[in-house]
Amino acid sequence: MSVPDGDHCEAWRIAAMESPKDVEQGHDVVCACFGQQTHDGIFFAMNPGWDTPQGRAAGAKRLVERWRSITKDRNGDPNTVFLKAVVPGQDGEEQVVGIAIWVQASIVVGRGDAPMDLSKTMDLEALYPGNKAEQRYACQLDASLHRRRGEVVKEKATASPPAIMVLDLCVVHPDFQRRGIAGGLVRWGLDEAQRRGCLECTTEASSMGRHVYTKLGFRQEGGEIEFEVDEEFRGRDTPSNIFMRTEVS
Repeated sequence: MSVPDGDHCEAWRIAAMESPKDVEQGHDVVCACFGQQTHDGIFFAMNPGWDTPQGRAAGAKRLVERWRSITKDRNGDPNTVFLKAVVPGQDGEEQVVGIAIWVQASIVVGRGDAPMDLSKTMDLEALYPGNKAEQRYACQLDASLHRRRGEVVKEKATASPPAIMVLDLCVVHPDFQRRGIAGGLVRWGLDEAQRRGCLECTTEASSMGRHVYTKLGFRQEGGEIEFEVDEEFRGRDTPSNIFMRTEVS
């Protein structure tokens, strides 16, 4: 699979991430958006110490490890695609100012990656050493946020094709928002979903991103995502998220 250079404008372009440096710069964009701009409670829970050098390095390392572990489907296409939006930098090198992660998801072997169970896929002890409560809270947040995604993937197991394309993450650095970059990152995935067999696309949309997704054909399904957490955590702030999909069947 290759990413065409056609989705660009004079000031920015979109391409697949090619190196750990790309991913690390992408992580900085995530921190600027979810950490500094929107103060996203889920981001905070999944990235303790994000605003410290040690915590930010640890978060970037986790993202790089995910990028390195990408699998392929039966057609040889990557099940996960890390996209970058770049602009010319002052030093002559391009600067990553946006990131999107698109995932082909399926429970059918060879047709995509199965939905992740955070308790099995993340080293929670490394995330929160000795703190079982915070480990449990992170798992409960993740399970609540992605519950409907998992249900749709299971529903698609008997469909043709038995997979969906998931917009797992889409952020643009605050300094570069409102330039059409987010739309470009989303359009790439919609086009790729069509190329892979007219796959339906889904996402869990924040209040910031949903207006972009709506313009590009996503529709809300259900109400606000409810975070089912233990009583001790119910006073904590959680962001507004809704489940959106391009086609309801």
